[in-house]
Amino acid sequence: MTKSPVPPLRKRPPKGEEGERGGQVRSLVKALNILSALAEGEGGLTLTEVAQSQGLPPSTAHRLLTTLQQEGFVRFDGEHALWSVGARAFTVGAAFARDRDPVRIARPIMRRLMEDAGESVNLAVREGGEAIFLAQVECRQMMRAHTTPGTRVPLHCSGVGKALLSALGQEDFDRLISRHGLPQLTERTLTDPEVLRRDLIVSAERGYAIDDEEHAVGLRCAASVIFDEAGEPVAALSLSGPAARISDERLQRMGQMLREAAALVTGDYGGKKSV
Repeated sequence: MTKSPVPPLRKRPPKGEEGERGGQVRSLVKALNILSALAEGEGGLTLTEVAQSQGLPPSTAHRLLTTLQQEGFVRFDGEHALWSVGARAFTVGAAFARDRDPVRIARPIMRRLMEDAGESVNLAVREGGEAIFLAQVECRQMMRAHTTPGTRVPLHCSGVGKALLSALGQEDFDRLISRHGLPQLTERTLTDPEVLRRDLIVSAERGYAIDDEEHAVGLRCAASVIFDEAGEPVAALSLSGPAARISDERLQRMGQMLREAAALVTGDYGGKKSV
Protein backbone atom coordinates (compact mmCIF):
# COMPACT_ATOMS: atom_id res chain seq x y z
CA MET A 1 0.00 0.00 0.00
CA THR A 2 1.46 3.37 -1.00
CA LYS A 3 1.63 6.07 1.59
CA SER A 4 -0.30 9.28 1.12
CA PRO A 5 1.94 12.30 0.46
CA VAL A 6 2.66 14.39 3.52
CA PRO A 7 0.81 17.72 3.22
CA PRO A 8 3.00 20.83 3.27
CA LEU A 9 3.30 22.65 6.56
CA ARG A 10 1.11 25.71 6.85
CA LYS A 11 2.81 29.04 7.31
CA ARG A 12 2.21 30.66 10.65
CA PRO A 13 0.01 33.76 10.37
CA PRO A 14 1.48 37.15 11.20
CA LYS A 15 1.81 37.91 14.89
CA GLY A 16 -1.52 38.98 16.31
CA GLU A 17 -3.54 37.44 13.49
CA GLU A 18 -3.31 33.92 14.94
CA GLY A 19 -4.80 35.03 18.23
CA GLU A 20 -7.66 36.78 16.48
CA ARG A 21 -8.48 33.81 14.30
CA GLY A 22 -8.11 31.45 17.24
CA GLY A 23 -10.55 33.57 19.21
CA GLN A 24 -13.03 33.51 16.33
CA VAL A 25 -12.77 29.74 16.08
CA ARG A 26 -13.19 29.33 19.83
CA SER A 27 -16.28 31.52 19.75
CA LEU A 28 -17.68 29.40 16.92
CA VAL A 29 -17.06 26.19 18.87
CA LYS A 30 -18.74 27.68 21.94
CA ALA A 31 -21.74 28.76 19.87
CA LEU A 32 -22.07 25.32 18.28
CA ASN A 33 -21.82 23.66 21.69
CA ILE A 34 -24.60 25.92 22.94
CA LEU A 35 -26.72 24.95 19.95
CA SER A 36 -26.12 21.26 20.73
CA ALA A 37 -27.07 21.82 24.39
CA LEU A 38 -30.32 23.51 23.34
CA ALA A 39 -31.07 20.60 20.99
CA GLU A 40 -30.74 18.15 23.88
CA GLY A 41 -32.66 20.28 26.38
CA GLU A 42 -36.36 19.54 26.00
CA GLY A 43 -38.57 22.58 26.43
CA GLY A 44 -35.70 25.06 26.28
CA LEU A 45 -33.02 26.28 28.70
CA THR A 46 -32.63 29.42 30.76
CA LEU A 47 -29.58 31.64 30.33
CA THR A 48 -28.21 30.35 33.64
CA GLU A 49 -28.65 26.72 32.53
CA VAL A 50 -26.91 27.40 29.22
CA ALA A 51 -24.01 29.17 30.92
CA GLN A 52 -23.58 26.46 33.55
CA SER A 53 -23.79 23.60 31.04
CA GLN A 54 -20.98 25.16 28.99
CA GLY A 55 -18.90 26.54 31.84
CA LEU A 56 -19.29 30.10 30.54
CA PRO A 57 -19.91 33.45 32.24
CA PRO A 58 -23.57 34.47 31.77
CA SER A 59 -22.47 37.55 29.81
CA THR A 60 -20.56 35.41 27.30
CA ALA A 61 -23.40 32.93 26.98
CA HIS A 62 -25.87 35.78 26.41
CA ARG A 63 -23.67 37.35 23.72
CA LEU A 64 -23.42 34.05 21.85
CA LEU A 65 -27.13 33.35 22.22
CA THR A 66 -28.17 36.74 20.86
CA THR A 67 -25.81 36.29 17.90
CA LEU A 68 -27.37 32.89 17.16
CA GLN A 69 -30.81 34.43 17.61
CA GLN A 70 -30.07 37.18 15.07
CA GLU A 71 -29.11 34.49 12.54
CA GLY A 72 -32.24 32.46 13.27
CA PHE A 73 -30.48 29.45 14.81
CA VAL A 74 -32.03 29.94 18.27
CA ARG A 75 -35.15 31.66 19.55
CA PHE A 76 -36.05 33.24 22.86
CA ASP A 77 -39.34 32.82 24.72
CA GLY A 78 -39.59 36.07 26.67
CA GLU A 79 -42.61 34.94 28.65
CA HIS A 80 -40.78 31.99 30.20
CA ALA A 81 -37.20 33.28 29.70
CA LEU A 82 -36.22 30.14 27.78
CA TRP A 83 -33.86 29.70 24.86
CA SER A 84 -34.46 26.93 22.31
CA VAL A 85 -33.43 25.82 18.81
CA GLY A 86 -34.58 28.13 16.01
CA ALA A 87 -36.08 27.44 12.60
CA ARG A 88 -32.83 27.91 10.69
CA ALA A 89 -31.15 25.15 12.69
CA PHE A 90 -34.03 22.87 11.73
CA THR A 91 -33.58 23.81 8.07
CA VAL A 92 -29.89 22.90 8.18
CA GLY A 93 -30.61 19.63 9.98
CA ALA A 94 -33.40 18.74 7.55
CA ALA A 95 -31.05 19.30 4.61
CA PHE A 96 -28.55 16.86 6.13
CA ALA A 97 -31.25 14.26 6.76
CA ARG A 98 -32.59 14.68 3.22
CA ASP A 99 -29.26 14.37 1.45
CA ARG A 100 -27.43 11.77 3.56
CA ASP A 101 -26.60 8.58 1.74
CA PRO A 102 -25.39 5.61 3.82
CA VAL A 103 -23.22 4.30 0.98
CA ARG A 104 -21.50 7.63 0.41
CA ILE A 105 -21.00 8.17 4.15
CA ALA A 106 -19.77 4.64 4.83
CA ARG A 107 -17.49 4.06 1.84
CA PRO A 108 -14.35 5.86 3.16
CA ILE A 109 -14.64 3.93 6.42
CA MET A 110 -15.24 0.70 4.50
CA ARG A 111 -12.02 1.24 2.55
CA ARG A 112 -10.00 1.77 5.72
CA LEU A 113 -11.62 -1.27 7.31
CA MET A 114 -10.73 -3.43 4.31
CA GLU A 115 -7.09 -2.31 4.50
CA ASP A 116 -6.92 -2.95 8.25
CA ALA A 117 -8.74 -6.30 8.24
CA GLY A 118 -7.62 -7.67 4.88
CA GLU A 119 -11.11 -9.01 4.05
CA SER A 120 -14.01 -7.77 1.91
CA VAL A 121 -16.33 -5.23 3.51
CA ASN A 122 -20.07 -5.07 2.77
CA LEU A 123 -22.89 -2.63 3.49
CA ALA A 124 -26.49 -3.86 3.58
CA VAL A 125 -29.96 -2.69 4.60
CA ARG A 126 -33.08 -4.60 5.62
CA GLU A 127 -36.12 -5.03 3.42
CA GLY A 128 -38.78 -7.31 4.88
CA GLY A 129 -37.23 -10.63 5.80
CA GLU A 130 -34.09 -10.09 3.76
CA ALA A 131 -30.94 -7.98 3.76
CA ILE A 132 -29.97 -6.26 0.51
CA PHE A 133 -26.31 -5.52 -0.20
CA LEU A 134 -25.76 -1.93 -1.36
CA ALA A 135 -21.99 -1.80 -1.66
CA GLN A 136 -18.81 -3.81 -1.27
CA VAL A 137 -15.12 -2.98 -0.99
CA GLU A 138 -13.31 -6.13 -2.11
CA CYS A 139 -10.08 -7.23 -0.50
CA ARG A 140 -6.93 -8.07 -2.48
CA GLN A 141 -6.82 -11.75 -1.57
CA MET A 142 -7.04 -14.23 -4.43
CA MET A 143 -9.72 -16.14 -2.51
CA ARG A 144 -12.33 -13.61 -1.38
CA ALA A 145 -16.03 -13.24 -0.80
CA HIS A 146 -17.61 -11.42 -3.75
CA THR A 147 -21.10 -9.95 -3.36
CA THR A 148 -22.81 -8.01 -6.14
CA PRO A 149 -24.81 -4.94 -5.03
CA GLY A 150 -28.49 -5.85 -5.08
CA THR A 151 -27.88 -9.39 -3.80
CA ARG A 152 -30.45 -10.48 -1.21
CA VAL A 153 -29.80 -12.80 1.72
CA PRO A 154 -32.07 -14.09 4.53
CA LEU A 155 -31.85 -12.20 7.79
CA HIS A 156 -31.62 -15.18 10.13
CA CYS A 157 -28.46 -16.76 8.72
CA SER A 158 -26.38 -13.94 7.22
CA GLY A 159 -23.98 -11.74 9.17
CA VAL A 160 -25.60 -8.46 8.14
CA GLY A 161 -29.07 -9.93 8.64
CA LYS A 162 -28.34 -11.21 12.13
CA ALA A 163 -26.77 -7.88 13.07
CA LEU A 164 -29.92 -6.06 11.94
CA LEU A 165 -32.14 -8.57 13.75
CA SER A 166 -30.14 -8.15 16.96
CA ALA A 167 -31.21 -4.49 17.09
CA LEU A 168 -34.93 -5.28 16.86
CA GLY A 169 -37.33 -5.71 19.75
CA GLN A 170 -39.01 -9.00 20.63
CA GLU A 171 -42.30 -8.07 18.93
CA ASP A 172 -40.64 -7.17 15.62
CA PHE A 173 -38.48 -10.30 15.79
CA ASP A 174 -41.51 -12.54 16.36
CA ARG A 175 -43.40 -10.89 13.52
CA LEU A 176 -40.54 -11.40 11.05
CA ILE A 177 -39.99 -15.02 12.05
CA SER A 178 -43.70 -15.76 11.84
CA ARG A 179 -43.94 -14.24 8.36
CA HIS A 180 -40.70 -15.50 6.78
CA GLY A 181 -39.75 -18.58 8.80
CA LEU A 182 -36.22 -19.89 9.40
CA PRO A 183 -35.32 -21.99 6.34
CA GLN A 184 -32.19 -24.11 6.67
CA LEU A 185 -29.45 -23.28 4.17
CA THR A 186 -26.57 -25.23 5.72
CA GLU A 187 -26.09 -27.66 8.60
CA ARG A 188 -25.10 -24.69 10.78
CA THR A 189 -28.19 -22.54 10.09
CA LEU A 190 -30.07 -21.70 13.30
CA THR A 191 -33.66 -22.83 12.69
CA ASP A 192 -34.97 -22.79 16.28
CA PRO A 193 -36.43 -19.34 17.13
CA GLU A 194 -35.31 -19.55 20.77
CA VAL A 195 -31.76 -20.57 19.86
CA LEU A 196 -31.58 -17.77 17.30
CA ARG A 197 -32.97 -15.25 19.77
CA ARG A 198 -30.33 -16.18 22.38
CA ASP A 199 -27.65 -15.83 19.72
CA LEU A 200 -28.97 -12.36 18.82
CA ILE A 201 -28.95 -11.27 22.47
CA VAL A 202 -25.27 -12.19 22.68
CA SER A 203 -24.67 -10.35 19.41
CA ALA A 204 -26.31 -7.18 20.73
CA GLU A 205 -24.30 -7.32 23.96
CA ARG A 206 -20.90 -7.68 22.28
CA GLY A 207 -21.74 -5.27 19.43
CA TYR A 208 -21.44 -7.62 16.46
CA ALA A 209 -23.11 -10.72 15.00
CA ILE A 210 -21.43 -13.80 13.51
CA ASP A 211 -22.34 -15.95 10.53
CA ASP A 212 -20.35 -19.14 11.07
CA GLU A 213 -21.03 -20.94 7.76
CA GLU A 214 -24.76 -20.51 8.45
CA HIS A 215 -25.54 -18.99 5.04
CA ALA A 216 -22.92 -20.67 2.86
CA VAL A 217 -20.52 -23.53 3.57
CA GLY A 218 -16.94 -22.30 3.79
CA LEU A 219 -17.82 -18.65 4.49
CA ARG A 220 -17.47 -16.86 7.84
CA CYS A 221 -18.65 -13.36 8.51
CA ALA A 222 -18.97 -10.77 11.27
CA ALA A 223 -21.28 -7.75 11.11
CA SER A 224 -22.26 -4.70 13.15
CA VAL A 225 -25.19 -2.29 13.05
CA ILE A 226 -25.38 1.33 11.91
CA PHE A 227 -28.07 3.34 13.72
CA ASP A 228 -30.10 6.41 12.77
CA GLU A 229 -30.91 9.44 14.92
CA ALA A 230 -33.76 7.57 16.64
CA GLY A 231 -31.50 4.67 17.61
CA GLU A 232 -33.11 2.41 15.01
CA PRO A 233 -31.04 0.05 12.81
CA VAL A 234 -30.60 1.60 9.37
CA ALA A 235 -27.86 -0.61 7.87
CA ALA A 236 -25.11 -3.08 8.74
CA LEU A 237 -21.41 -3.40 7.93
CA SER A 238 -19.78 -6.80 7.55
CA LEU A 239 -16.41 -8.44 6.97
CA SER A 240 -16.50 -11.80 5.21
CA GLY A 241 -14.03 -14.33 3.91
CA PRO A 242 -13.18 -18.02 3.54
CA ALA A 243 -13.53 -20.05 6.72
CA ALA A 244 -10.08 -21.57 6.08
CA ARG A 245 -8.54 -18.12 6.55
CA ILE A 246 -10.67 -16.85 9.43
CA SER A 247 -9.96 -18.55 12.74
CA ASP A 248 -12.12 -18.02 15.82
CA GLU A 249 -9.56 -15.55 17.19
CA ARG A 250 -9.44 -13.61 13.92
CA LEU A 251 -13.22 -13.59 13.67
CA GLN A 252 -13.36 -11.99 17.12
CA ARG A 253 -10.84 -9.33 16.10
CA MET A 254 -12.86 -8.63 12.96
CA GLY A 255 -15.98 -8.21 15.07
CA GLN A 256 -14.25 -5.68 17.30
CA MET A 257 -13.04 -3.73 14.26
CA LEU A 258 -16.54 -3.76 12.81
CA ARG A 259 -18.03 -2.49 16.06
CA GLU A 260 -15.69 0.51 15.95
CA ALA A 261 -16.25 1.13 12.23
CA ALA A 262 -20.05 0.94 12.56
CA ALA A 263 -19.90 3.43 15.43
CA LEU A 264 -17.96 5.84 13.19
CA VAL A 265 -20.50 5.51 10.37
CA THR A 266 -23.35 5.94 12.87
CA GLY A 267 -21.78 9.19 14.06
CA ASP A 268 -21.21 10.49 10.52
CA TYR A 269 -24.78 9.51 9.64
CA GLY A 270 -26.09 11.61 12.53
CA GLY A 271 -27.28 8.55 14.42
CA LYS A 272 -26.90 7.17 17.90
CA LYS A 273 -26.87 3.68 19.33
CA SER A 274 -30.06 2.74 21.16
CA VAL A 275 -29.72 2.22 24.90
